[in-house]
Amino acid sequence: MSGAGSRSSRFPLRLDQVAQAPAASRSPVLRPQAPVHQAHADAARSATPSGLGLDSADVRRRMVQRLHADGLHHEAVLAALNSVPRHLFVDGALATQAYEDTSLPIGHGQTISKPSVVGRMLELLMGGAAARSRGSLGTTLEIGTGCGYQAALLARLSRQVFTVERLRPLHEKALALLAPLNLTQLRLVYGDGMRGHPPNAPYDSIIAAAGGEALPPAWLEQLAVGGRLVAPLVEPRSRRQVLVVVDRHEHGYEHSVHEAVKFVPLKSGLGS
Repeated sequence: MSGAGSRSSRFPLRLDQVAQAPAASRSPVLRPQAPVHQAHADAARSATPSGLGLDSADVRRRMVQRLHADGLHHEAVLAALNSVPRHLFVDGALATQAYEDTSLPIGHGQTISKPSVVGRMLELLMGGAAARSRGSLGTTLEIGTGCGYQAALLARLSRQVFTVERLRPLHEKALALLAPLNLTQLRLVYGDGMRGHPPNAPYDSIIAAAGGEALPPAWLEQLAVGGRLVAPLVEPRSRRQVLVVVDRHEHGYEHSVHEAVKFVPLKSGLGS
């Protein structure tokens, strides 16, 4: 593990530069953010969820039951997925597919991730020692607000959430979509996610919706001792993208590797 006192000279860290916890089981590649052309192709399908309507709790409940049958077991995560109306975060023309386990385009070259992948990342985040102890994610930082769906889920699992989006149109879209939910513990920030959000650091939990070659130093510096970070990261040897969990201890950091994934690239700077 790298000592906390030396992080300025050692970060950003590639996956092979962080101490690794015991190997985790490898699962098939998860594709939370399919290429936009594929998402548009999926959108052309005419599948309609059965039930009383998109605003029916029964529709969401069936989605959650499918996710549970496929291996998602954390009760608080399942409850959050059951409570957030995903159809409100997708374009109206795609609403009939909102409760399928598929990614859908949200504009600006981005997609809303599959419910199964969102659930898996939240489950990993809730598996941290501090989160297990307190029963919540505490103060959470989300990198990549997108349309705001995951932020709404995080708000139900955290004491407070700060979510950063670098694309102004998506930031404004998320503001509009989240406003009716009146999530007072949620704050949206227009900014460069690679810088994290220093004003409210440290964070008990950090989650990223984009992956790069290395973990930005700001994320690691802003992670509280006892906190957990979940993010996609490229493995140096295989060059594949995987979900990585980083736990910060009093004397350094430890990581574990989980499923292979396919997220959009992590980018710096602001976009319009």
